Amino acid sequence: MATTETIQAQPAPPPSGAPSARRESGFTLSLTAFLAILRRDLVVTARDFIPFLLQTLIQPLFFLFIFGAVLPKIGLAQAGFGAVLLPGIVALTVITTALQGVTLPLVLDLGFAREIDDRLLAPLPVSLVAIEKIIFAALRGIIAGIVIFPLAKWILGSEFNVRTDQIGLLVLVMVLSAFVGASLGMMIGTLIKPEQIGLMFALILTPLLFTGCTYYPWSLLDSLKWFQIVTLFNPLTYAAEGMRTAMVPPVSVVVHGHVVGTYTLPTLGTGWVLLALCGSILIFTLISIRTFHNRVVS
Repeated sequence: MATTETIQAQPAPPPSGAPSARRESGFTLSLTAFLAILRRDLVVTARDFIPFLLQTLIQPLFFLFIFGAVLPKIGLAQAGFGAVLLPGIVALTVITTALQGVTLPLVLDLGFAREIDDRLLAPLPVSLVAIEKIIFAALRGIIAGIVIFPLAKWILGSEFNVRTDQIGLLVLVMVLSAFVGASLGMMIGTLIKPEQIGLMFALILTPLLFTGCTYYPWSLLDSLKWFQIVTLFNPLTYAAEGMRTAMVPPVSVVVHGHVVGTYTLPTLGTGWVLLALCGSILIFTLISIRTFHNRVVS
């Protein structure tokens, strides 16, 4: 009696032109182009590193010198004010550096010369061109924020006092703050025309600077309740308060030469800070990608 064997054929591998292979090839090409553009921007910044630092650090360092060193020495501010001021200066530096790092170049790129077209010719989606600019600007903000610390120690001297048990929170808040500034700058850059740059500084950066709890803790605004509420609409407020939570150490309370306890500066809750920063990043990024697409695609 003959036996019949059934041979099951193995499926042939998909041809190189199959959809899965094409998707993988397209992803690899887009990733390569994305990293190449990002690397190019970083190399250009590295070549002009000193001008970059001078451009971004002069203003915050003078604020820190006047309010944190000069005023306490002449008696117009309390001793230890520098420890409360420094987190706000770091937050201000990170956000404004990231914001300006994308806004000003983008306004010029989208101007009459249309220099942005060089990037749009790269083999990657338009949205990734916008995201690359956001990431690059955020890296600039993080670098500027890191450089503030050794300079602040030099300026404040004995007044420099930063806790070291919240490094993880400090790094997280700095990174989120940088992306807040970069995504906000991306949104502004796609909405502002080149001839409106001066108006942008007057109507956007000035209120951002003075309503962001940079120079004062949010909790001390209880006597100005309306202004305290206004500051909650500024993402810089959450960055500065998150920095204070991570940087300002508890102060020992001494009575008759004996330590009876510690005083911790009240700040906004860490959960609210992280939620506000993450929400700001999401909202600004989604809006900026849409406005960027509308500006560059006709």
